[in-house]
Amino acid sequence: MSTINYSKWDHIEISDDEDDTHPNIDTGSLFRWRHQARVERMEESKKKKEVIEKEKQTYQQKKEEVKKKLKEAEEKTAAEFDKLTLEKQMKEIEKQEQEFRRKEEDLKKEERLTPWNVDTICHEGKSKTLINKPEPVKELTEDERADKQAEFSKKYKTEIRKFGMMQRYDDSLQYLQEHPHLVCEETANYLVIWCIDLEVEEKHNLMEHVSHQTIIMQFILELAKSLNQDPRSCVRAFFSRIKVGEKQYMDAFNDELNSFRTRIKGRAKARIEEALKEYEEEERQKRLGPGGLDPAEVMESLPEKLQQCFESRDIGMLQQAVLDMPKEEAEYHIKRCIDSGLWVPSAGDLETRAADAEGEGAEGAVGGSKDIEEEEELYEQVD
Repeated sequence: MSTINYSKWDHIEISDDEDDTHPNIDTGSLFRWRHQARVERMEESKKKKEVIEKEKQTYQQKKEEVKKKLKEAEEKTAAEFDKLTLEKQMKEIEKQEQEFRRKEEDLKKEERLTPWNVDTICHEGKSKTLINKPEPVKELTEDERADKQAEFSKKYKTEIRKFGMMQRYDDSLQYLQEHPHLVCEETANYLVIWCIDLEVEEKHNLMEHVSHQTIIMQFILELAKSLNQDPRSCVRAFFSRIKVGEKQYMDAFNDELNSFRTRIKGRAKARIEEALKEYEEEERQKRLGPGGLDPAEVMESLPEKLQQCFESRDIGMLQQAVLDMPKEEAEYHIKRCIDSGLWVPSAGDLETRAADAEGEGAEGAVGGSKDIEEEEELYEQVD
């Protein structure tokens, strides 16, 4: 049975060998000095090896050049003196080459006798570097983002609202660590919309509380974006910093919180105004008459005398007022009243008005008779 030779492990240089210390020197400093001395020795040996290798390459180049010249001299039957000079140079180069070999052997012997250490005890056999490139994030369309938000809100509505109602930093930290899927843009968007809804419903105190949790989520997302990290890995870092209460960081947090609450109030006010406008438009559409006109708008545009007729609902007074007006003006206002539904003439009224327009009626609709010729004369004078 073959035995394993462990003798090569007997001489290993260890900088922090605790068995070899000095009572008057700090142990940590002693270890550092030893390590520094070892590194310097290794660096010096490396430089010596590089110098020998460089000089060897230089003399090898010279040797090749002399060989070439010597060969050319023999081919061209050069002078004997030139050949002797080249041969002498060749012998000097070969002698120097032997000196380099001796230096290399001495260097190798020195390396063999040098104790192993943490840097030389083993060597890298082969290495392989793998770089994980993040997959490009697909840009979602507006419809896709809306669908994603709606699906997320429906699925995690209860969990998001529970986070929004929390008050203590420790509770929020623990909750987000237990529900890491909530650390995302969709949660922040839901909290923003919830704040607007609360302000519209005039639940101001609750809105201010939820807005605080909203800014916490937004700060976590911003921290992750600045560090180019997954937001879930930045939760603890954010709460560690916010709990320290550094003045500059807290001032930035509170400024953003106050600005956010101001924006929420402005957005809620705009939503209320939009709702009122929509309601008024719906009511206006309901009021529109058969001709598409708003009776309220038509009523305001009528002459004061006609307005009094409609307010008193006196048909006779209305007919008299129409007869007292110029023909074109009367037709204009009566048509608008009919189109808006203020005046709905019956079949009998239409026949009477047709007869009056053609001059076949002898009496007006209201007390006091007028001759049709006088009416036409009155319209002609106005025209």
